Amino acid sequence: MTEDLSKRVQQAASGVTPQTKPDERRRYLGSLRERVLLRMTVAQVADPKLDTLFLKNIDDFKGYTVLINGKMPQNDFISKLMGKCSQDDIKFTLINDETAKNEPDATGILVVSKTAINRYRIDIQQVYAPTVTPNAIQEPKKKKSFWSKLFNRGK
Repeated sequence: MTEDLSKRVQQAASGVTPQTKPDERRRYLGSLRERVLLRMTVAQVADPKLDTLFLKNIDDFKGYTVLINGKMPQNDFISKLMGKCSQDDIKFTLINDETAKNEPDATGILVVSKTAINRYRIDIQQVYAPTVTPNAIQEPKKKKSFWSKLFNRGK
């Protein structure tokens, strides 16, 4: 108890404040998982289909902040995204600190809230799943009853 208190006093005196969930903050560009509405990886940002999907649904992000990994290779999508965010009054921030990574599975773009929203699915391919056309839906096979199988063996 006194060790915790003395440790806290030393941190306050030196100006260092402890950070909550540092691993989670590194993964989500300084934000927390509970605040994430949508996530795209660096590899997904390079996919033109997903870029179009993101821009098509950008009106869903009003009132949120878009965090952009500043260490990603620059492409047309990033320029379009920043322009569209400015045009539609959506806040965006380029993140260039140690939380931004350039690996394919690292976070490329996040849409975050100021408070916790606790979304179960945050990946763009899960949030905006492709729609299923009526022709693609197959009717389930009708199962034969036990008695039908028993008495109609030869047929």
